[in-house]
Amino acid sequence: MKTTQLQFSSGKWIMENMAADFPTEKTQLVLVFGSGELVTNEDLFIQIKSKFPKADIVSCSTAGEILDNEVYDDSAVVTAIYFEKASVKSVSVEINKNVNSFETGKTLMSLLNQDDLVSVLVISEGSFVNGSDLVAGFNELNRTNIPVTGGLAGDAARFAKTQVGLNTVAKEGTVVAVGFYGPSLLIGHSSFGGWDEFGKERVITRATKNVLYEIDGKKALDLYKEYLGPYVDELPGSALLFPISLRTNDADKNLVRTILNVNEDDGSMIFAGNMPEGSKLRLMKVNFEKVINGSSIAASNTASMHANHNADLAILISCVGRKLILQDRTSEEVQAAQKIFGNQTAITGFYSYGELSPFNLGSNCELHNQTMTITTFTEL
Repeated sequence: MKTTQLQFSSGKWIMENMAADFPTEKTQLVLVFGSGELVTNEDLFIQIKSKFPKADIVSCSTAGEILDNEVYDDSAVVTAIYFEKASVKSVSVEINKNVNSFETGKTLMSLLNQDDLVSVLVISEGSFVNGSDLVAGFNELNRTNIPVTGGLAGDAARFAKTQVGLNTVAKEGTVVAVGFYGPSLLIGHSSFGGWDEFGKERVITRATKNVLYEIDGKKALDLYKEYLGPYVDELPGSALLFPISLRTNDADKNLVRTILNVNEDDGSMIFAGNMPEGSKLRLMKVNFEKVINGSSIAASNTASMHANHNADLAILISCVGRKLILQDRTSEEVQAAQKIFGNQTAITGFYSYGELSPFNLGSNCELHNQTMTITTFTEL
């Protein structure tokens, strides 16, 4: 397995140091994470395609791009991957607000399913997809629990529109899934947050999918506002500072849910994932050191799945909420992961509107928010 990385910014390639022996003509997969303006740029797409003519090009808009141990904005980070033994298949589905996210996940998984499938990377539009239903669709057909990981595209902190592309410029309403095949691939994955829970545990008494109406029989938004104090006037943006810890009846670990919007008329809150009735929840607040250390924990957990082999590639997908909280310390969480992997591992990734990963080896995929989620690839 070989990788090469490039970066485009301010109208030019600012990093384009491909090794002379990198097989550009044989590259199977190219990942492009960048600003919405760049991943929708036809000229840039043509330039990338000319460099790697036979590769599947998967792109998405972000809330920040990750390259090596730094975080960038308004650039495009390009990672080209050549597998010496493994094979790759990329598929996509176009969706809109009326398309069933569960069926979308099932469709994509059915297109990839075959005996030697070892991993799936999902890059989804992030504006209106129901992430919980999407991963449930993948899980429905993933009977051997191969790792399904990935993330939802971002749009900086605007939350207006996101774009994803497969072998074309990125556009709204696309969900892409990449299947990896063959016994030569070793996959690692982990997801970790680092936020502190506070307040009493409460019960969701009324909800419909990702819309939360009542907590302990009271309007959800009214109760939530009681905790916000001076941040109440900054809703919905300030909700990123206080995500929700969710414990469903059938889960042995808590999920984290981010609030995307609020409805003042009916007192409801709209989340990035489903909020099942009867589930328990608590509010969360930031602990800067624990959030940064959470990235190190995610990297360590991922690296442990590679036994004595260094990862060839690490894809880091972190939540936009972490970036907004950490601000000028954002690179510290990427550097914390890089210290675990070392200089031999190529690192790419982006800041997202949701992260996809199993909790543990052999478990189903889950939608996460406010986590650092890492997927690693090693070809033996």
